Amino acid sequence: MAEEVGEVRNEKLDAEAQARRRVALAQVRQYPDPVLRMKARDVEIFDEDLERLIERLKHLLRDANGLGLAATQIGVLRRVFVFLPDPEQEPVVLVNPRVAESSDERVTDDEGCLSLQGVVIPVERHERLTLEGSTPEGQEARLELEGLPARIAQHELDHLDGVLILDRTTAEARREALAILRPQPALVR
Repeated sequence: MAEEVGEVRNEKLDAEAQARRRVALAQVRQYPDPVLRMKARDVEIFDEDLERLIERLKHLLRDANGLGLAATQIGVLRRVFVFLPDPEQEPVVLVNPRVAESSDERVTDDEGCLSLQGVVIPVERHERLTLEGSTPEGQEARLELEGLPARIAQHELDHLDGVLILDRTTAEARREALAILRPQPALVR
């Protein structure tokens, strides 16, 4: 059984799955890469390039053992993300997503991020929201989400706007996370 934390699933992986995860994570931009702070542009043309981007996102999401992945996390500044509202199903793709409605009720829970390896911090999110956007084919899409799927979608939307979980947590949790992310000096003998 997998434990789900923010954008990352924590489950025991066999050696092959661990190797695939390492290869996938090598393609995911890591903090403090400046592209993670950039705002993505709307997709205007629904073509083969978009299809290839979406297939790459789905493939990396599966191999990285994540719950969501935004195009900005692989260095592509286009408003597209994939996520797993149900880990037993295929990833859902949303192009040019925007929040149409959100609940007043907010819930704080721990989140991780494929771009912030080793960091799990508390983040407050809307409990429910309605997203509007487009399918990969350019058709209108509307998703009603609640609980973990709503949390994952908000996390991915933040990525498309250059916002990280570090920006949405407490000052103390941010300090602890930055200490984890800070490069450690190499000892040479």
